[in-house]
Amino acid sequence: MDKTLLVYNTLTRRKEAFRPLVEGRVGMYVCGPTVYGDGHLGHARPAITFDILYRFLLNLGYKVRYVRNITDVGHLEHDADEGEDKIAKKARLEQLEPMEVVQNYTLRYHEAMKKLNVLPPTIEPRASGHIIEQIEFVKKILDKGYAYESNGSVYFDVEKYSKDFHYGKLSQRKVEDMLETTRELDGQSEKRKTCDFALWKKAQPEHIMRWPSPWSDGFPGWHIECSAMGCKYLGEEFDIHGGGMDLVFPHHESEIAQSAAALGHDSVRYWMHNNMITINGQKMGKSLGNFITLDEFFTGSHKLLTQPYSPMTIRFFILQAHYRSTVDFSNEALQAAEKGFQKMAEAYARLMKLKASDKSTVEIGNLREKCEEAMLDDLNTPVVISNLFEAAKAINIVSDGKGTISQADLDELRSVFNTFAIEILGLQIEEANGSNNEAYHKAIDLLLSIRQQAKQNKDWATSDKIRNEMAALGFNVKDTKDGFEWSL
Repeated sequence: MDKTLLVYNTLTRRKEAFRPLVEGRVGMYVCGPTVYGDGHLGHARPAITFDILYRFLLNLGYKVRYVRNITDVGHLEHDADEGEDKIAKKARLEQLEPMEVVQNYTLRYHEAMKKLNVLPPTIEPRASGHIIEQIEFVKKILDKGYAYESNGSVYFDVEKYSKDFHYGKLSQRKVEDMLETTRELDGQSEKRKTCDFALWKKAQPEHIMRWPSPWSDGFPGWHIECSAMGCKYLGEEFDIHGGGMDLVFPHHESEIAQSAAALGHDSVRYWMHNNMITINGQKMGKSLGNFITLDEFFTGSHKLLTQPYSPMTIRFFILQAHYRSTVDFSNEALQAAEKGFQKMAEAYARLMKLKASDKSTVEIGNLREKCEEAMLDDLNTPVVISNLFEAAKAINIVSDGKGTISQADLDELRSVFNTFAIEILGLQIEEANGSNNEAYHKAIDLLLSIRQQAKQNKDWATSDKIRNEMAALGFNVKDTKDGFEWSL
C-alpha cells in the first residue's frame, strides 16, 4: 500500500504506522454487543467507530475479515464472575427461553445498525455457538499451568501468569497492587486471589444456560469467548482488536493474558478503543435516569429529548468528535448536529445540480488530499467533515450564481463527496432531502411549480398556503434565482 495509516495503539499509548501481518489483508476483531436490555447511544459509538475503520481499510484497497462477536452467555449480574447470567435473568422475568431473548435483542440490534448505516461484519459469531472452542482453549491454559480447577470451576491464575508475562500492560495497572489487595482462599471463595478470573463456571442448580465440560456442567467465563473466537476466525495472531474504552479492564486485559498463556505469545498487534458518551457531563446509566435507547432517539419518546432525531443525525453527531475523545450528549448538541448534517445534505444536493462552465472562478484546492490526510491520521473524521464544509462554500457560491466551476473541478468535487461523505463516513446524504423515490421527488417538484406559478400570478394566498403547509410537514423550501430548492 502506498498510503500509510497511523493508528493509536492503546497497548503502546502512541500512534503507529499500520502494517498488516499479510500484505493486502487485514484481520479485525471488535467486541460487539452484550445481549440483554435495549441498545443505547453508547452501543452506537463503537459500532460506528469501527464501521469507519472497516470502510476506510476497504477504501485503501485491503481485503478485510471483520469479526464482531455477540455475547449471549457468561455475562453475569454482579461482576465478571459472580451473580446471575443477565440473559437468563431477563428470560426468567419475561418467561421466555434465553435464546428468545438473544434472538429478539439481536434482531433489534441489527435493525438499529442498518438504520445507522453500519455495514455488517464479515463474520458475527455468538459465544453460545462456540462452547467447544472455549472449552478447548481453557484446556490449553490448564495444560500450560496458568489456571486451576476449584469445585468444578476453572480460574485463571494471575499471580502465576505474572511471573512469566506482564499482566496489566494494556490498562497500565500494577499486578503487585492487585495482588496486595487480595486474600488467600478462606473458604468463602473458590479463587486463590480475588484478581483471578473465571475461565469456566460450575452452574448452580437454578442456572438455565449450561453445557457439559470436563470440569462440570457449567458455562464459560465472559472473557474466554473473544480469545477462542478470535483465534478460530483470525488465527493465533491478527492485526486489530477494537472495542469501547470500558472494556480495557478487565475484559481486554484478561484476553491478552488468556491468549498469551495458551499460545505463548500475544495475539493482537494493534489495540484500538473508542471513548465513552456522556449525557450532560454524566456517564450514561439507568440509575441516573439518563439512559436513552436508540429507539427513543429515533422516536423522540424520552423525557430528555425535545424531538425525534434521525439515525443519520446520530451518526453525524458521533463523527463530529474524534473517536478517542469523550462525546457529551445534550439536546442542544444533537440539534446542532441535525442542522450541520442538513447543511451538508443541502450542499450535496446543490452539487448534483450544478452546471459546468469553461473555467472555475472558485477554488476547490487539494480537497481530496486534505481529506485523505485526515483519515490517515488515526481516522480524524472531524477534520474530514470540516474540509467538506469548506468545499460546501464553493458549491453554494456557484449555485447562487456568484461563481463558476469547470467540468474537471465539478467532477472532482462530486467524486470527493461520494468517496468521503458517503462511502467512508457512511452518511446517507443523498437521501437526506427526502425519499429517493423518483415519483416522490416529481410530486414535490410539481407542487412547488404550482406555488411558483401562483407567485407569478400574484396569488399570494395560494403561494403562502403551499409553503406554510409544507413547512408544517417538515419541508424546507428556498426560492432561488433559477426557481426553488427543497429539503426534508
